[in-house]
Amino acid sequence: MRLLLNGITHSYGPTEVLRDVSFTVEDAEIVCIIGPSGCGKSTLLRFLGGLEKPDGGAVLMSGNAPEGSLNPLTYVFQDFALLPWRTVEGNISLVLEDHGISGGAARAVIDGVLARTKLSDFRKAWPRQLSGGMKQRVAIARALAVRPAVMLMDEPLSALDSQTRELLMDDFLDLWQRERFSSVYVTHNLSEAVRLGHRIVVLSRRPGQVREIIEIDMPLEDRPHRTAELEPIRQKLWDMLRDEARAADRELTDAP
Repeated sequence: MRLLLNGITHSYGPTEVLRDVSFTVEDAEIVCIIGPSGCGKSTLLRFLGGLEKPDGGAVLMSGNAPEGSLNPLTYVFQDFALLPWRTVEGNISLVLEDHGISGGAARAVIDGVLARTKLSDFRKAWPRQLSGGMKQRVAIARALAVRPAVMLMDEPLSALDSQTRELLMDDFLDLWQRERFSSVYVTHNLSEAVRLGHRIVVLSRRPGQVREIIEIDMPLEDRPHRTAELEPIRQKLWDMLRDEARAADRELTDAP
């Protein structure tokens, strides 16, 4: 499935958040969105998922969702959003219950996504028993259960320590190589963006506008072993964002 953002503009009251943002997400492509705090990254994700409507512009979809897709667009959040009173398999079954899927059909889906996310041995565990990395795997498994065409990921690794983040990036890339889904991936972490993104959309300080779209011509599976070649791209991104990030930080700190 292909997504097109065309001229997205939005304000909250007198505050203009986004101005004329346009870019595409091609089928089986990971597009990372970076920018200073408060530039509208998460707001864009809400427009993509249909949770809000922008003041101007449109989000257009073309192509076909995977066979059996229940939700063409689905979210993975920073805070995992797991229900503490449900086990791992209970959290995953929740999204199937919304579509009237239960019994053997639900078990088959749950068994499949647990295997694909390496969670089969933890199906009866409670969220309180899991590490942060394991909780995020559950959140990803729950997203996969609806067979999405596009995964909308809002800072999914930012709450994790650096070692767990590295492991989850490896798992995410391994999953993408097998599933070939599309993803819009919001992050503050520049190393994460150059590791995972086919393209990186750089937004300016608020109101967020597209400053540049950087394409990385290196297979995703090669990147863990070619970090030295990715470093100039990461440095270029930081050079673009440094001053605006400082200004945005002061703006947020001084806000009433």
